[in-house]
Amino acid sequence: MVLLILVGICVVLVISWIWKVLNWVWLKPRKLEKCLRQQGINGRPYKFLKGNVEDLGRMMMEARSKPMELSHRIVPRVIPFIHEGVEKYGKFTFDWRGPTLRVNIMDPELIKEVFSNKYYQYSKTKVNPYLKLIVTGLVSHDGDTWARHRRIINPAFHLEKLKLMLPAFHTCCSELVSKWQKLVSGTSCELDVWPDFEKLTASVISRAAFGSSYEQGERIFQLQTQLGGLIMQALQSVYIPGISWYLPTKQNNTRIKIEREMQSLLTDIIKKREEAMKLGEACDNDLLGLLLESNLKEKNSKNVGMSIDEVIDECKLFYFAGQETTSTLLVWTMIVLSMHPDWQEKAREEVLQLFGKDKPEFEGLNHLKIVTMILYEVLRLYPPVVVMTRTANRNMKLGEVYIPKGVQIALPTLLMHHSRELWGEDAEEFNPERFSEGISKATKNQVIFMPFGGGPWIISTFSNLYPCSLFCSNTSTTTWCSTHHTESMISLYIP
Repeated sequence: MVLLILVGICVVLVISWIWKVLNWVWLKPRKLEKCLRQQGINGRPYKFLKGNVEDLGRMMMEARSKPMELSHRIVPRVIPFIHEGVEKYGKFTFDWRGPTLRVNIMDPELIKEVFSNKYYQYSKTKVNPYLKLIVTGLVSHDGDTWARHRRIINPAFHLEKLKLMLPAFHTCCSELVSKWQKLVSGTSCELDVWPDFEKLTASVISRAAFGSSYEQGERIFQLQTQLGGLIMQALQSVYIPGISWYLPTKQNNTRIKIEREMQSLLTDIIKKREEAMKLGEACDNDLLGLLLESNLKEKNSKNVGMSIDEVIDECKLFYFAGQETTSTLLVWTMIVLSMHPDWQEKAREEVLQLFGKDKPEFEGLNHLKIVTMILYEVLRLYPPVVVMTRTANRNMKLGEVYIPKGVQIALPTLLMHHSRELWGEDAEEFNPERFSEGISKATKNQVIFMPFGGGPWIISTFSNLYPCSLFCSNTSTTTWCSTHHTESMISLYIP
């Protein structure tokens, strides 16, 4: 009798499990697809279990196997899958990432509605577990936790605080320019600028974030870079919950070693700073010092500050986000200006008029109108964030369309930045003049310019101030021209 009961329970559990799996991989996707099609929304049909992932991978491989022309028409190469979907099915379309439905929207009003996020209707889409090792801190939080972290972090990125770091920016930039001047003297020299910009950004971030502890900061940067490489390798394999992390592979052993060293270095730096603050010593004017000062005030007033682990996560995020956004912006700016020597000359004239050959100072940087226009236009054509995603937390309406709970909402930033409907017929051309009266005028107060993602910019403030410093250090003495279409190769001339 007992055996029959146990067998019955096992049968029920197995049937229940099979039903859940069947619902996940087939019944629910079919129901969601029918729901959207009945509302007049078209998209790619669902394929069992895989969705459209194979098509996405194939199109990416095909796009990147073709030669890259020297133009700003990069959408079909960077996001060919989304580009084709919008061209074929319209600006409100859908596709499948496995059994997960993703809706792509390009309407500025709908995007504004998503970012307003009333009542926390949308949350950040969960990232691959491997990526959680580097995509940490503020960008991984929602709701009250996000608001608390944002409140504590904001003071550290205030312009008045960032301008204290300008000497560190100038020191690092001057060292790079001096290196280039030794390579080139009254002649031209072909140079791959990407490695130099990676090293420069590592040095700038380390000095800006850790000040006097910048040597430890540079070591943390190296470890973060190594960890990023391991994660890229891991993403090629399937993640198995509870198993993938603990397999005794060479990759996992190296990852654990790197994580422990990073944690140890950051914990040591933070604890020393906190002990100094308790003894009444003044906070350092680096990002970590400003963050810890703001965190201490939050703890004293509301007792809801960040823990050491949370501070460490924010440091990791600053390294990851700051390095990627800034290095990329610097390279694309040099490439674009090498393609448009007229704007390179305008920028040079502005820098010389404001600073001559003196060291750039903060107030002067605020008056770099042409340089700022150029940076905005580069960010429009080559945004660091090409697609953003959110997940519906409940059944809701987006505009007039019913969106079921769990559906992902994709905001293709790159596609919007290159839209002729939103930016005019010259949308895929380099025209900094469109920003001559500021972002609001250029966008007609629409949510269509989102190079760093939605919402107020934090790391973007740093990512603009530092390139301006390099621009001023470099533009007045150096002429750039592009020599290769597919690499970050620049020909430098220093008279």
